[in-house]
Amino acid sequence: MSKTVMVETSARHIHVTQEVFETLFGAGATLTKKKDLSQPGQFACEEKVTVIGPKGEFKMTILGPVRTATQVELSLSDARKIGVAAPVRESGDIAGTPGCKLVGPKGECEISEGVIAAKRHIHLDPKTAQEYGLKDKQIVSLKVGGNGRNLIFGDVVIRVSEKFAPAAHVDTDESNAAGLSGTVDGEIIAD
Repeated sequence: MSKTVMVETSARHIHVTQEVFETLFGAGATLTKKKDLSQPGQFACEEKVTVIGPKGEFKMTILGPVRTATQVELSLSDARKIGVAAPVRESGDIAGTPGCKLVGPKGECEISEGVIAAKRHIHLDPKTAQEYGLKDKQIVSLKVGGNGRNLIFGDVVIRVSEKFAPAAHVDTDESNAAGLSGTVDGEIIAD
């Protein structure tokens, strides 16, 4: 059985706590949904934040809903451009990571940790994971390709939850390396 999954490019973005959001956008401010994302309940917001490192800055889209910890997700190229040594981590694993400065229209703050390059991963719901014979936290490979740049990514973590819809996420560096354009299909290769 072929284990196919939609592959999306996850561009640089930020997740914020309500407290950080209100510091940046004002007391009582709430996120404004711009568009839904592939993962149920997740959305891109109208609001953008300037993320500042020692060497540069980016204007970044906030993804909602608010979270329990603020997290900045960059590609490794983006991280180098702003002068931050972002480790490759799973989303949410921010302990001991570098911080940065965040600036919004109503205020600014320094976060002491939270800047990462997201580990490439595949979201699966439990039914699809079972059909594919895959388990949460399993490491697999992902075969993708486009425009004569076929590529097999290793070290791809499976993430299983009732809250997920099947989709693989790679960052812009990885997407560019494979010549991907838009959303494409990939093949999961269990090692």
